[in-house]
Amino acid sequence: MWLVLAFCSAALLGFYDVFKKKSLTNNAVLPVLGLNTLFSSLIFLPLILLSAWAPSLLEGSLFYVPRAGWEAHGLILLKSLIVLSSWVSGYFGMKHLPLTIVGPINATRPVMTLVGAMLVFGERLNLCQWIGVLLAVVSFLLLSRSGKKEGIDFKRDKWILCVVLAAVMGTVSGLYDKFLMSRLDNMVVQAWYNLYQLFIMGGVLMLLWLPRRKETTPFRWDWCILLISLFLSAADFAYFYALGMEGAMISIVSMVRRGSVVVSFLFGALLFREKNLGSKAVDLALVLLGMVFLYFGSR
Repeated sequence: MWLVLAFCSAALLGFYDVFKKKSLTNNAVLPVLGLNTLFSSLIFLPLILLSAWAPSLLEGSLFYVPRAGWEAHGLILLKSLIVLSSWVSGYFGMKHLPLTIVGPINATRPVMTLVGAMLVFGERLNLCQWIGVLLAVVSFLLLSRSGKKEGIDFKRDKWILCVVLAAVMGTVSGLYDKFLMSRLDNMVVQAWYNLYQLFIMGGVLMLLWLPRRKETTPFRWDWCILLISLFLSAADFAYFYALGMEGAMISIVSMVRRGSVVVSFLFGALLFREKNLGSKAVDLALVLLGMVFLYFGSR
């Protein structure tokens, strides 16, 4: 069941990336991200309040948010800071780069997760996993060659660095999720980390965006901003619920979720009419093949 939920999360994440790209096109990044945290918080705030004030309505259901102590809230706050740092970097990179470049880079996160698990948790990679890692590295090098055809230098382009930084912080978040899910209820984590992100992002907007909003790209409303929050919240719900199930493996769940690149790649080609799709498709195929090796190596 947890594997089915992981595939559902992957499909939802693919559409999340598409709506994010659409919302960020010719738009201010920080208010889009701020509204994303607002709408996501509004989804979970009623569940927090109902669970606290009328627990009989939700207790025993998938949407019940149990009480948590100060130590738990401290751990969740750290989760919020990690995720938000990944989002800020990723949103800026997504705005300025083709979706067919960003997607395959993000798809290398399972490789980073495996390497991180090896370094942090003392895990060891087998032959299949090493083949998956090498295929991901080769695909990244080939993707940099495809990017050069569009004037994108992977070594010097700051937006590529933003996407890579977002992927690294996303990997840190995934490893941290393994730690959190062994100690906390999945709804406690998802509900409260969204709320904490709203307060952090509110401070960022007041300090960094509002004073300079007339000097940067103007903000415009797009209904896709609301869809970002809806699809992300649904994807994360399936993800956290899967991790909370007995026998769930973070390495496999992380790999399956990165299958979202297929959805985002197709929409990058069909909706945004991006270029050099042939060479990028080869790069994507190598990433997916690497994920297959990682999957069988992690079973």
